[in-house]
Amino acid sequence: MPVTITVGLDGTGHSLAAADWAAQEAARRKAALRLVYAWVWRAGGASYVGDRDAEERVVRAVLSDAESRVRAAHPALEVSTEVVVGDPVPTLVDEADRAGMLVLGSRGYGTLAGYLIGSVSLHVLRRTARPVVMVREARPDTPAPRACGDVVVGVQDAEAAGGPVLDFAFASAAERGVRLRAVYAWEVPPVLMWSPGSLWVAEQQGGLEPVHRQILADALRPWREKYPRVEVVEEVRTGPAAEVLLSGTEGAQLLVVGRRTHEPGVRRLGSVTHAALHHAPCAVAVVPHG
Repeated sequence: MPVTITVGLDGTGHSLAAADWAAQEAARRKAALRLVYAWVWRAGGASYVGDRDAEERVVRAVLSDAESRVRAAHPALEVSTEVVVGDPVPTLVDEADRAGMLVLGSRGYGTLAGYLIGSVSLHVLRRTARPVVMVREARPDTPAPRACGDVVVGVQDAEAAGGPVLDFAFASAAERGVRLRAVYAWEVPPVLMWSPGSLWVAEQQGGLEPVHRQILADALRPWREKYPRVEVVEEVRTGPAAEVLLSGTEGAQLLVVGRRTHEPGVRRLGSVTHAALHHAPCAVAVVPHG
């Protein structure tokens, strides 16, 4: 379990929502909470105040306000704050590497996919080896995730490499005392991609769906044994993975997805993770795995 949960603040309502989420998570896990503002003064650039000292006061005020906010909600919580002078992406990646979990605000709903959750967040997600949770500020016309809602995990990598994703999801459900829904999507492959032997095996087992149900059951078995008190619902559906996964997030409080890290020189999130970050109505945890 993480010793420290770190939040990257930027003065937006979304980062305050991230601080609220992280404070609740830290209180639940009995972890320390660290509030960080990565700030670089660029005279004549994109500075929103125009004077270095004045801007630094604004930055520190953001941290102070966030600290007061989380302390009021969780008086016993261990909270620390720091203004870190440095470019946001490498600063937050470094903060993530020193913490058990990094929490960032997501701008959410937008029209340009590349800017939907923010370029800084995207770069951090691609570079860190730690779990990152993206939290979106609730919109007035969107129902807030229920505190008793399920934890949902997208099972894309059913082999052992996906273990960190499932471990994070099972641990999150166990800590909350809620149900875990494991969602596995599959699509009917073109007939030419199947050898006669494969088709015979599938037919002997009653069709293709039971084969995929067994794949999911096998992937979950070690984690069911590790977390015997977690109620697990296995959902195997036919269709595009992103569409299937998002259809199962209504009423959920947390969605857990994975990000592969083994491809040399490749830093990407994957289409399913992108879709989850852009459209899921709840907090999204992105967990790197091999």
